[in-house]
Amino acid sequence: MPTTHTSHMKNRQKSKLVLLVELLRTRSSAENPLTTQEICEYMESIDIPCERRVVTRDIAALNEIGIVVHDTWVGKSKAYYMVGDNSMRRKKTIKDETKFTTPELKILMDAVQAASFITEEKTEELIDKIASLGGKYRGDLLKGNKVIFNTRKHSNENVYDNIDTLETALLNKNKVIFRYYDLDMNHEKVYRRDGHHYVVEPIALVFNEDNYYVSVYSAKHDSTANYRIDRMEDVEILDEKISDTASKLRSAIAGYTKQAFKMYGGKPKTITIQFDSSLVGAVYDRFGEDIVMKPAKDGQVTARVKVQLSPPFWGWVFQFGKLMKITVPKEVAEEYREKIREVSESMQ
Repeated sequence: MPTTHTSHMKNRQKSKLVLLVELLRTRSSAENPLTTQEICEYMESIDIPCERRVVTRDIAALNEIGIVVHDTWVGKSKAYYMVGDNSMRRKKTIKDETKFTTPELKILMDAVQAASFITEEKTEELIDKIASLGGKYRGDLLKGNKVIFNTRKHSNENVYDNIDTLETALLNKNKVIFRYYDLDMNHEKVYRRDGHHYVVEPIALVFNEDNYYVSVYSAKHDSTANYRIDRMEDVEILDEKISDTASKLRSAIAGYTKQAFKMYGGKPKTITIQFDSSLVGAVYDRFGEDIVMKPAKDGQVTARVKVQLSPPFWGWVFQFGKLMKITVPKEVAEEYREKIREVSESMQ
């Protein structure tokens, strides 16, 4: 009988330690440590006897076996908290770098909220999951301090499945087949090619201008194209491998996205733009901070950039009016002047 009682007490003590770890992991943080009194009140609320002096001993036991529990003072009361989910002490002073800090979690949550391709429903699900990584206190704090983004969320709930299918195809270097649609003024789907399927060779998934795209190669047209993933439907993997050309293009995708505007296709060209020095920041934002700029006369600056000539590119140049122009090559400069004439005539 005494043996049974002793065994029961040991098991109860182990359960208590597990519950203590779970309490600290989910409800404490450096900003919100739990006092000894709060710990005892919680334990007693779930019918676990608790004494203040025993809490101190239990915390010491956890630290001894490598479960790091930090202590501090709240007024005149001793308080405890854990960092991350369960920081195991590999070295006495080493920090567990696999855990997310509050600013890191905040950035992830903001990115999800700002991404237009993630639907409202999925946005809420993801925010809850990200917030839970910070424990209850930090999670509630993060969700209570949301940044409001002027983002128009898309409605295709299959976007997650599309991404998963495309990732698998990219990993295994397989072709994919799908249907593609636009939305009309009544929010109804209008399928391109009268609903016929596209068969393409995926190169990469790209996040650009608030949307998720898949960049593909078409052997039939010997060209690349981009498709918004939230406009794709019935995406399936084919039992056909991509070509050597598509494989080679995968390694050049970073340069390709730099020259694309809103992922439109177009003729790639290296051009020289001349602009007012007040637009230096805007040009860096568009083409990256590694481009080379040179001073020109009258406070002007020039830069050579590689772009795809497409409607979004012309729109980007137009927005700066007389503060920017294309100087080289001559045929692109003339095409730009022709675009200006077309716009001017359409407004008459």
